[in-house]
Parts: sequence; C-alpha cells; structure tokens
Amino acid sequence: MDHGLTISAQEFGLIRALVYERFGINLTDQKRALVVGRLQKLLRDGGFSSFKQYHEAVTTDESGAALDRLINRISTNYTYFNREQAHFHFFTHTVLPALVARQRADNHLDLRIWSAGCSSGEEPYMLTMLMMEHLGHDYDSWSAGVLATDISDQALGKARRGIYEEEQVAKIPAAIKQKYFTRREDGSWQVGEKVQNQVTFRRFNLMNRQFPFKKPFQVIFCRNVMIYFDTPTRQALVKRYHRHLEPGGYLFIGHSESLGREQDDFQYIMPAVYRRN
Repeated sequence: MDHGLTISAQEFGLIRALVYERFGINLTDQKRALVVGRLQKLLRDGGFSSFKQYHEAVTTDESGAALDRLINRISTNYTYFNREQAHFHFFTHTVLPALVARQRADNHLDLRIWSAGCSSGEEPYMLTMLMMEHLGHDYDSWSAGVLATDISDQALGKARRGIYEEEQVAKIPAAIKQKYFTRREDGSWQVGEKVQNQVTFRRFNLMNRQFPFKKPFQVIFCRNVMIYFDTPTRQALVKRYHRHLEPGGYLFIGHSESLGREQDDFQYIMPAVYRRN
C-alpha cells in the first residue's frame, strides 16, 4: 500500500466538515488514519497530490459523483445475516405476532418495515424471510415488503445483486437458507427472486430534514448507523423516527448505541430495542 499521502490537521478538518455537513457522520480524530486509508485510492486514481486539492475537486464537482465516491469509501461496513440475533428473535416471537393479530383484527393486511442504513442488504432480506416464514401461505395476501435505504450506491448495488459469501450466510438457520437461497457454482449464495422482489432498495440520506413517507412505519431498524453521529445529530434523527413510527411502533438500534435517558418519546424494551410512546 502506498503510504506517500499524509493528511494535515487542516486537511482532515476540511474533509471532516464536509462529511459532517452532508451526511451527519462525525469523523473524530481517531478516524484520521481510517480516512487516509480509505481515500488513498481515490486520490491516486484522480491524480491528486494532496487532500486539500482533492477536497476542492469534490466540493466543486456539480454532478455530485465525487461526493458519492467519497461517501462510498467512508461508509463501507462489513455485515452479515442474522447479526445481533436477539433482535431477530424478538421481531419473530414478539413484534410480528402482535402486529399481525392487530392488523387482521382491523382488516388492514399491511406490514410497513423500514431498514434504514441497510448496507449490503442482509438485514432487509432477513426480515423479509422471517415475515414469509411467519405468514406462510398467507404472505401473498399481505402488503408486506421492506423498504431498505442507504447513503451508499455501492452498498445498494451489492444489496440488489443479493449474492453473499459463505461466511455472511453462516448464521442463517439451515432450513431458511435451503428454502430462500440458491448455492452458486463458485460457492456463494444467491437470495431467491421471491425474497428479492419484496425489498425496495432506495438511496436515501438520513440527514434530510423531511422524510418523504406518506404512512408511518410499524417497525424501523436503524442499527450501527448512529454510532457515526454526534449527540445533536442523533437526537434530531430519533425525533424524525418518532414522527414516522406508528404509536406503539418499534425502533431497533445497534447494541453499542443508546437513545439516552433524557428522551421521553420512546420506552426502553430490551437492549437496543425501544417502543414509541
């Protein structure tokens, strides 16, 4: 790896301010080496001799393509199916049965689930398979897809392809894997078409002041996204989630995240699971 490019405090400040302003991601000083490591290739490929020069090119590029490439590099995350398994267990055994019973009683056969910050698609596909398992043959009479959004085009591209390596599907129960995936010749796994058709992938920036959704969700998963935000950004986002969740709706966040004690919009249910008051 080329270690020729270094970043000055001033240059790091410029990149940091840009990423914070556009995406709400708070790059602390501890992330300085990560920024250099992840952006090296972009600088080399673009023929830039410094981070200052690169920053100028990104901010003056009116097409927005350079900014897209920047966020694709900064927000890359490794994830896998059935991560933080307790969440999926709670979703399957507590959230879903109550929700389905209530919707049936009201004669509204729709489930509105949002996977916010869906990365490469493991979470929304997992949620879809669990709903299919729960509803069985009835699934087709429900409007039950998952909306999956992310800021990274690169991650969304991988999600739409729905092809995963062995280690990414290792934690899926065998019966579910056999039912909803196909093994490819190279040993990777392809999500079945029926599951893929139930997930709507969209590029979306969680920093948008207004969310464009017409109906509130019953469940929002936003896991391991808010760790990148500072407290004011996180609080503002949680307020927006509150507005777009049904009363009694659930918000799932990452295990290293917390909504804090000082908010009364949500009731703590279990680690990283909250219910809208």
